[in-house]
Amino acid sequence: MKNGNKYGTHRVMEPAGTLPQPALRLDNTMDIYDNEILIDVQTLNIDSASYAQIRSACGGDAARMEEMILRVVAERGKMQNPVTGSGGMLIGTVRAIGTRHPDKQLKVGEKIATLVSLSLTPLRIDRITRLRPESDQVDVVGQAILFESGIYAVLPPDLPERLSLALLDVAGAPAQVARLVKRGDTVCIIGGGGKSGILCCYQAMKQVGESGRVIVVEHSAEGARRVEEMGLATHVIVADATRALEVYERVTAITGEQGCDVTINNVNVPSTEMASILVTREGGCVYFFSMATSFSKAALGAEGVGKDVNLLMGNGYAAGHAALTLEIVRESASIRDLFERQYCAS
Repeated sequence: MKNGNKYGTHRVMEPAGTLPQPALRLDNTMDIYDNEILIDVQTLNIDSASYAQIRSACGGDAARMEEMILRVVAERGKMQNPVTGSGGMLIGTVRAIGTRHPDKQLKVGEKIATLVSLSLTPLRIDRITRLRPESDQVDVVGQAILFESGIYAVLPPDLPERLSLALLDVAGAPAQVARLVKRGDTVCIIGGGGKSGILCCYQAMKQVGESGRVIVVEHSAEGARRVEEMGLATHVIVADATRALEVYERVTAITGEQGCDVTINNVNVPSTEMASILVTREGGCVYFFSMATSFSKAALGAEGVGKDVNLLMGNGYAAGHAALTLEIVRESASIRDLFERQYCAS
């Protein structure tokens, strides 16, 4: 086996000298290097912002969506949406392990979920076997490479595979809520009715306790109703987060001019940065988990309105994030039931 770089730079084809994530093209031949894992891929979980863009660009037509995904992977050697720049993650079976890979506990034949983005994962798709426009999980026949630095989780035996995949795709979000939110805080979750939003709501309610507040801003009336019925917020607002002043007025009607201590943005469409910033108090924190976030809109927008807030860009990895997120569905029967109906139905 050839010797590979820890961070996978040996797979970068263009441009030279970059890391795999910002690279335009990766070598997706499946002859593994000595520090890599070869995976027989079962299902891709394409991230929400990317899948929404693909669905919109293809008019919701499944055949066109398949064609677009196959074209991206063929051109880039990885599943990195050229518009959003984001990827997702996958589950599959370990086919081979390089002789120099540091994890000596992992075994060939184990099923794993990768916890690094598809936007940096060498991927080859032979064919797509199942794609539903309403679901961001795409079944494929293909293979992928995980670098030495790439983190993963062995799939737990007590949860359905599709459920685990859906949860682990967004595990960074509730884990960051656990870090950022403390008892008594007022928290605003923008996009609280989606997958990552639901998990963040649960974790935020747990963190703030009886003395705190969790305010959800959700565009979908159905999503808002779901949050209310599941008791995942103290206040629920149906509003369009791209309309920053409207959201600001409705949130501050609850909080007063001080605003929220922590705001979590999970929205999968662009231009929701200013709503998040305006509802957050001076010195507070805005965590942008969404891959639709524009750094320049957030940074320059906060400056433009004279708001001194801490802006955190979503890091999909936080130590212990997989265990924390899987535990949520073990604790909450209603969340497990919701996600099983969404992701595990045939």
